[in-house]
Amino acid sequence: MKKPQSGTVERGMYLLFTLVVVVLGWIIAAANTGIAYLTLGMDWIPISTGVLGCFVLAIVLRFLHCAWWLAALSLVPALFVLVGSVQYAPEAALDNRGVRENVLITDDRAGDGNAHHRFVLTGRSGKLEETLNHDGDFPKWKVGDRVEVVSDPKGVVPLEAASDIDPDSEFDTLVMGVVGWTGITLLAGRRGFVRRAAGRRPVLDAA
Repeated sequence: MKKPQSGTVERGMYLLFTLVVVVLGWIIAAANTGIAYLTLGMDWIPISTGVLGCFVLAIVLRFLHCAWWLAALSLVPALFVLVGSVQYAPEAALDNRGVRENVLITDDRAGDGNAHHRFVLTGRSGKLEETLNHDGDFPKWKVGDRVEVVSDPKGVVPLEAASDIDPDSEFDTLVMGVVGWTGITLLAGRRGFVRRAAGRRPVLDAA
């Protein structure tokens, strides 16, 4: 009776491991979107948890693939997941409960080097407490322009220009990231099974 070779890997168990990692990616994306909803106005929280989740998945992918390059490649769709999960919640909140108003830009309180613009707005009831912010050069607005803005009646989500609010686009970005993760995970599972069956190890683990 032949003894099984040391490189033998159970195909069914490896397929199950692969599917578990696929689901883990979905859970990370969904959980971070939920965290962003629960912490509206505190973007640093879902950014932190999202970055942590992305690195956790990359590490798990390294073990699944038995190599590092697909784990590194997973950071590309991870960026889509991070941006989509963090930005979808506040934009959806403004889209659903926000108050729209047509306002006049009456002043531009630019920061150092004119790179951080804080546009002062005047509406029907006078000067608005919130400013329309643009971080960077070459803003799309200037003093004297009229712009439609959306403000959060609860005061949690910062005011934004109506033209910049597109939750569907952020959701699409999130889905693209999850699809990318799923594809990379399935490829990692296939290649990892072959590598382990052949007894191969990651180059960085050879030492």
